[in-house]
Amino acid sequence: MENIIKFDLNKMGSSDIASMHKVINAYRKVPHSEHDIFETGFNLNTGYVYIALENNIQICSCFGQDVEYLVYDYETGEEHWYDTYEKAFEHDNELINN
Repeated sequence: MENIIKFDLNKMGSSDIASMHKVINAYRKVPHSEHDIFETGFNLNTGYVYIALENNIQICSCFGQDVEYLVYDYETGEEHWYDTYEKAFEHDNELINN
């Protein structure tokens, strides 16, 4: 799979670009076997810059703040936010195994 990171800088301000750098740096630390990219983007409504991975974890930041990791529960519609990739990965595995 080809992993392409693409953001439209014309729609982003300086804090959004800072968030972009943070999510790219966080992505670089994801274990190689778990880092296939589903999509990348910038949400104009929320200000979140994100890299969504194929394993259901999103690497997110908004307004230049620290990176957070989002796991979406497709059964309940709940979003679970974590400070570390490891915690998000653990929770995602729990969702898969239940």
